[in-house]
Amino acid sequence: MIIRLLVRIGVGLILVAAVLGCAGPLPAGGTQPIYDSYVAQFNLEQRPQTTMITRPDGHRIHARQFGLEHQGRSPTLVMMHGFPDNQHLYDALIPELADRFHVVTFDFLGSGQSEKPAAHVYDVSSQRTDLESVVKALGLNRIVPVVHDLSGQAGIDWALDNESQTVALVLLNTYYSPMVSLVAPEAIQFYSTPGVLRDIMVWGSMKSGGNFQNGVASQLAKFFSNDVARDKYLPIVTHGASDIRPAFFSSTALLWPELEARRVSGPRLQQFKKPVHIVFGADDPYLNTGVAAEFTDLFPAGALHLISGAGHYVQLDAPQRVGRILRESL
Repeated sequence: MIIRLLVRIGVGLILVAAVLGCAGPLPAGGTQPIYDSYVAQFNLEQRPQTTMITRPDGHRIHARQFGLEHQGRSPTLVMMHGFPDNQHLYDALIPELADRFHVVTFDFLGSGQSEKPAAHVYDVSSQRTDLESVVKALGLNRIVPVVHDLSGQAGIDWALDNESQTVALVLLNTYYSPMVSLVAPEAIQFYSTPGVLRDIMVWGSMKSGGNFQNGVASQLAKFFSNDVARDKYLPIVTHGASDIRPAFFSSTALLWPELEARRVSGPRLQQFKKPVHIVFGADDPYLNTGVAAEFTDLFPAGALHLISGAGHYVQLDAPQRVGRILRESL
């Protein structure tokens, strides 16, 4: 019995190493110099107003605002990232929209430049608290939640509960409830599956931040279809990945229960009256065109836009096309 268990563990570790890899597509010198140079140039060009927002529990999250001159005159686009990335996921899309809209991005607690409490439960309720804290602190009213990947559940739940404040809803390669076509990325599938192999790998990953960051980079590299975008943004969205381990492991452990909890929400989605724009990168093998089609069933009035040549990171692969759709639709 013990021998069989050890063999299973050994095989599992080999498979996980093949999926995540100890070596990744990041520069040997680390991401810090690239990240610092990139952020300095981006801030010089886009001039965001940055702020730390305090949640009711005292934890603080980092937010940025663009196009402040449009606040109150046009809807505010609140753009939410997924996991395991950060708010820089929208940096290529911001210039396409900030000349017409007030745009807000933020890092969820546990990610990016927000605080990262180790013992926190990083569930959808926590992400919802982040969103509500941003809305309250910035005095937002006419809102377009723009969600991607993990943030779909928090953003859609918020829109359902605050329809009067919601101008429209934008879904970028995201998920919500159990979906037949959904394919979890390899790393997410592994870390969301309970068992001794997962526990061993979580323990090992907590001991080796460098290996974890390279593993994240290997997974996120698959989220791009545009090689130029991958080369530019992969070091940015993976920067500091070793610090997000508590949030990543907590969120992945809750993935399937959170999906199942929304199985009963179908009627509420079908009764949602505001416009829904379903904008998916057509090359995404995970949150794929089948998931996009399932969203049209959940939101009967939803407008479907499939962008060829773009993958999971549709807003980085094809920012001009995503921006044009949003400018023409909102």
